Amino acid sequence: MKSKILIVDDHPIFRMGMKELINQAEDFTVCAVAADIFEARKALAAEAPDMAIIDISLAEDNGLELVKEISGSDKNIPVLVLSMHDESVWAERAIRAGARGYVMKREASESVISALRNIRAGRIHASSNMVALLLDKLQVNPNCKGVSTVDILTDRELEVFRLIGAGLSTREIANQMTLGVKTIGTYRDRIKQKLGLKNATELTRRAVLWTANECFHKRHPSL
Repeated sequence: MKSKILIVDDHPIFRMGMKELINQAEDFTVCAVAADIFEARKALAAEAPDMAIIDISLAEDNGLELVKEISGSDKNIPVLVLSMHDESVWAERAIRAGARGYVMKREASESVISALRNIRAGRIHASSNMVALLLDKLQVNPNCKGVSTVDILTDRELEVFRLIGAGLSTREIANQMTLGVKTIGTYRDRIKQKLGLKNATELTRRAVLWTANECFHKRHPSL
């Protein structure tokens, strides 16, 4: 029997291409697609997929919240996170959230089928570079450069940090994350404390630089 796959991604063209790619495989079939967490929940209940592919950025939703929801349920549905975000920042977070693998979107056409097969076989799927990085952390390799500043932020804090860097105000961030303005203010204070920043100006400057650097590496992955 073919394993049934649910695709959760907010880009229609990408969903269409990924569905066609997966349906060409002899051992997988796409049973449903969803653009956000609400649609994904309905598809999970109606279609009972065997596996799910989830993007981190889902319009106004954070895909990691859905990953946590699925991994914390009794459905036992393995999740592959497929995202444009830099794996050095997000792959470990995705796996900590409960995902069984992480694939960059630029590599999806070459590796998504093998990733699904690895996960179905009970293995964790990650790129060789990411595996090396995780092993460095586990072995406390003295040659490792150390922990990035964003590694000490929680998933929600990192999302607020990214949105600050994108130029959104506190109220705009609150609206996008469906949280209260005071809650976002609390996140901002925690981020400043964790990163050793003195004021809102330093926070904004650090967030803008980090976001610009992330965008640069997405556009120039070989650099």
